[in-house]
Amino acid sequence: MKRFERQTILPDFGTAGQEKLARAKVLVVGAGGLGCPSLLYLAAAGVGTIGIADGDSISESNLNRQTLFGQNDIGKPKAETAANILQQKYPDVNLNVIPQFLTPQNAPEVLEEYDLILDGSDNFGTRYMINDLCVLLQKPLIMGAIYQYEGQLAVFNYGERPINYRDIYHSPPQSSEIPNCSETGVIGVLPGIIGNLQAAEAIKLLSGLGKVLTNKLLFYNLKTSGFFEVNVDPNPESVKSIPQDLESFRRKNYEITCGLAESISWEKAFDWSRNLESSKLIDIREAGEMPELDQPGIEKIPMSVLLQDQEQLESVENVLLFCKSGQRSENLAARLKELFPEKKIFSIAGGILDPSSPLNTRIHGT
Repeated sequence: MKRFERQTILPDFGTAGQEKLARAKVLVVGAGGLGCPSLLYLAAAGVGTIGIADGDSISESNLNRQTLFGQNDIGKPKAETAANILQQKYPDVNLNVIPQFLTPQNAPEVLEEYDLILDGSDNFGTRYMINDLCVLLQKPLIMGAIYQYEGQLAVFNYGERPINYRDIYHSPPQSSEIPNCSETGVIGVLPGIIGNLQAAEAIKLLSGLGKVLTNKLLFYNLKTSGFFEVNVDPNPESVKSIPQDLESFRRKNYEITCGLAESISWEKAFDWSRNLESSKLIDIREAGEMPELDQPGIEKIPMSVLLQDQEQLESVENVLLFCKSGQRSENLAARLKELFPEKKIFSIAGGILDPSSPLNTRIHGT
């Protein structure tokens, strides 16, 4: 095709490399700051089949780095919206939408269909889960990660002496060691750089071009514009932490939260309650606490009631809790997470006193 002629005239790539890309099936986990640039350049390069796995919806705070999306996309599901945008730009690409968060229960069936996995997730639990499953399924995995001004890139389960994520970071950090998810911050260009590097390694690996970044961990520092690599050898001890079969993998709990409980902003909470099925936005303040709220979409279930009767949450997948200041909802979210490890349970940071709360204007004298 004329669209790819600038690639096919390249030495060492040619039509043979293009045909390999056309036959390839790549899964991108996460359509966020890393996933958006990866998806865009994989589709532009002519990868034949691309899967997009993400259960989140688009919020305004995403737009500085998730460049596939715009203001009119706020509130829409990320995976489906990304697929629609890419399909309009590149109609020949076969796009598979997986509009859910991957879990030990659903991930094996999803990953089995693909030749290569790109991990663009933004939490340690998913990162370890995807790594362990790729080891079990013997799937090559390209990991990208960012923290403040630094990005990391590695290729796992590929080459003569393949490494995996646990060869670098053997065990997940403790919850107390993880910074608050909403406070770490990011300049949008950094995940763009790392996401593009993930796409570059994918194109090389699939087409046979050049030397893939095997047995190395690549670092990039935005402040200094510096790149450097660290050599990584396989560690025989690392595989002992990986489930030995799919049955034990499905039973393993990979949940790791930021602090006592994972927090969520008011903006995202309202996005989720409006746009995600099986979501419940719950005011856990006790009866008589002021002000009384009549905001549509809010269900009032006092904390004392939820502690005694959790059956009200059994059919709910996304539980969004708030109180006056956010302290009680954080404690309750942590307790409920122990009871329902498979559910997404969040505390709304700052409660109704938070300045960004749309309910704040209703509060007088509290």
